[in-house]
Amino acid sequence: MEFVITAADKTGARAGEIVTANARLETPYFQPVATVGAIKGLSWRTMKSIGYPHVLMNTYHLSLRPGVERIAAAGGMRGFSGWDGGILTDSGGYQVFSLAKMRKIEPHGVTFMSHIDGSLHTFTPEGVIAAQRTFESDIMMPLDICSEADSPREKAKAELELTRKWLAKSVKAWEKSAAESGALLGIVQGAMHKDLREKSAIYATKLNLPGYAVGGLSVGESDDEFEDIAQFSAGLLPPEKPRYLMGVGTPADLIRAIGWGYDLFDCVLPTRMARHHVAYTRMGRLDLRKRAFADDGRPMDEKCGCAACKDHSRAYLWHLAKLGEMNAPVLLTLHNLYFYRELMRKARAAIIGGKYAKFAREWLKNMGEWRDERDADEYGAD
Repeated sequence: MEFVITAADKTGARAGEIVTANARLETPYFQPVATVGAIKGLSWRTMKSIGYPHVLMNTYHLSLRPGVERIAAAGGMRGFSGWDGGILTDSGGYQVFSLAKMRKIEPHGVTFMSHIDGSLHTFTPEGVIAAQRTFESDIMMPLDICSEADSPREKAKAELELTRKWLAKSVKAWEKSAAESGALLGIVQGAMHKDLREKSAIYATKLNLPGYAVGGLSVGESDDEFEDIAQFSAGLLPPEKPRYLMGVGTPADLIRAIGWGYDLFDCVLPTRMARHHVAYTRMGRLDLRKRAFADDGRPMDEKCGCAACKDHSRAYLWHLAKLGEMNAPVLLTLHNLYFYRELMRKARAAIIGGKYAKFAREWLKNMGEWRDERDADEYGAD
């Protein structure tokens, strides 16, 4: 994997390029989440037409279904799914957090009960790397522990120490065939404790990996905690490597995080909220289930170029949502992912033009997300 910064704004925002064996990502870049090897409701051709060369898939889910052996027999995830672009695979570490009542953490790895049929499975650092190698992932993530947001310091410290040991094992397994494998990124954890975040970053960056991620956020912390820790953690990472903020977020989250110097993102929100009939627009969120849209002949976003906005009105989408018609979430998924892609493109153009502060002000205010004190400190006044 290669990473080049092509422009930097005085806010801290960067525009660059990540090149892998199967994709070229113009950063900042948002990764759509294809958890089980598919974007719900959209074909790969549609994803390419929107402008996405790269997606995220999940090692935990793919390992359970269809299984590593079946994927191997098909020639990796590209052979199995038909997707020919880039792939980042999460390690399953988030499931260590989300399946807290169904797993046991041990020094060698995590044993968990499948959410599908109750069967027991064990993930080890080495096994997770082997699975991702089989998937032929362009970017791989090591097994880690995502601590709860309110984890006491001593608990978070113990989990971080285990994450550190797992990272060492992951790197050792990866280095055995690094030339034939995707890039391995290090992950910074530590809950809401800055000293632990710093300790985690120091250890991970000494390994000189191709890039670094910040995890353990958007897991129940307050908005102030999220912003404080995300911004602090970005400053701990080497500027010459790509910075990945995992599991984030809303359009406003992305705008702020780009200003803190992050390059890569992923989140289920644009696709999940579409299934709840919510559209993201330049003027904020629209809940198309609301009766107020029943006679609204405007598109969801009058400046949007997606097919859903070109061809359909809010009233029509309200009608589909009210009837439970499957086209409603499909059209909203198309729109939301188009909106996120355009947001990244416009942010990148603003960075290259040295006008990111102006861009952030305008977009946050239009979406109703501007906060006078904190955002004014970051992006100034008009």
